[in-house]
Amino acid sequence: MTRMLIRVFGLTLLLLAGLIGPASQAAQESPKQDMKNAGHETKEAAKDTGRATKHAAKKTGRAVKKGANKVAGKTEEGARKVKDKTDPDR
Repeated sequence: MTRMLIRVFGLTLLLLAGLIGPASQAAQESPKQDMKNAGHETKEAAKDTGRATKHAAKKTGRAVKKGANKVAGKTEEGARKVKDKTDPDR
């Protein structure tokens, strides 16, 4: 009789655990999945920021190079003018 009660009690506990387990697991998966989603979104935002930074750096670099070449050309032009004005052979 005692063994039968233990078996019935054990089976009852297993059934209750089977019913309660998935319900508690489903509640835990939602916040966990929310955290995963937030992590993925953060990762994608960081990638987008990196791409935008790279693009801006390239554009800035090109603009600086173009400006430096323009300044160098004007400096060379000014130096020629000064040389022409100060040339004693003229």
